[in-house]
Amino acid sequence: MTPTRTLFSIFMTALLIAPLSLGATSASAQSTKSNGSFNTDQPIEILADSLEVQQEQQIATFVGNVQVIQGEMRLKAARLMVYYSDNKTANTSSSDTSAPKIRQIDAVGNVFLSNPRETAKGDKGTYDVINKKINLQGNVVLTQGQNVLRGEKMVLDLVSGRSQIVGSGAGNSSGRVRGLFVPQKKN
Repeated sequence: MTPTRTLFSIFMTALLIAPLSLGATSASAQSTKSNGSFNTDQPIEILADSLEVQQEQQIATFVGNVQVIQGEMRLKAARLMVYYSDNKTANTSSSDTSAPKIRQIDAVGNVFLSNPRETAKGDKGTYDVINKKINLQGNVVLTQGQNVLRGEKMVLDLVSGRSQIVGSGAGNSSGRVRGLFVPQKKN
């Protein structure tokens, strides 16, 4: 398993498991593994105009129309930065030949995540691998069918499964969390 595969699997799964049908300020996340709708063992394809690896700083940067595809999941952004720890740095044992450990991934510029059931978008996203937290910031819009949640920031704790959408804190109605929930029609 490559470090990129592990990181993208977790990042894309986590950002898309926050259910939209629950409350607008916090909700329990549902596991996509339990319903079998997302298989993290599928191959990941990354497309970008360029890739730069800065080995000394331990950063890999994908730039220009970045697209990540894994099964039904899609991630698009202008730039994707992967921060990792070399095992020589992380471990004192030089005999460890396993892949580097991913610390964090940042997606910047029109971040768009989707699967056939829902979408999430924002200006930027961060996955803190060590603390298992996802942050999507800036004009966040979550959509599931006709249901739409809007806020300035979404935080998802992967350990507790709790997600939260926060407004900008501005005193007017545009700075608040907004939710539109459309009831299903009865036959």
